[in-house]
Amino acid sequence: MNKILSILTLMCIILPFNVNAQKINWLTFEEAIELNKANPKKIFIDVYTDWCGWCTKMDQTTFTDSEVVEYMNENFYPVKLNAEQQEPIEYNGYTFKFIPQGRRGAHQLASSLLQGKMSYPSYVFMNEEEKLITILPGYVKAPEFITILEFIGSDSFLSMPFEEFKNKNTDTIKQ
Repeated sequence: MNKILSILTLMCIILPFNVNAQKINWLTFEEAIELNKANPKKIFIDVYTDWCGWCTKMDQTTFTDSEVVEYMNENFYPVKLNAEQQEPIEYNGYTFKFIPQGRRGAHQLASSLLQGKMSYPSYVFMNEEEKLITILPGYVKAPEFITILEFIGSDSFLSMPFEEFKNKNTDTIKQ
């Protein structure tokens, strides 16, 4: 009887921590590119830095929202790219490196993806052919972010402006 009671008590303690434990399956840039070769999907790149407060807020709020997590994992190869990482990245026959400058410096791949506009957090969306769709800078709350993901993930960006898509889908946007 004590063993059963102990197991039930343990389950009551552990289960609440596992509810909604779903997470975005973050990849490295190289992993996403490799996976995209075998099974093409759009690529989402979160360009962040360790010192960025809004980057941390995105990780703690928007990137833990169950709708965002589910949609991101199903429709994108999600990548975390530290804009100040020291390790080189090979892509398309070029080695992107960290370039020290000023107080911190930046990784060449982050600079290239953000077209030199180094703002954190920033999000880069690439299509299945690894071509740039758009760059989105700044913190975004989950309800707006899921709408952006759906707009890009569904290819609606090819046929209508975001505001039109958003207005057509107001019932799916949480306030």
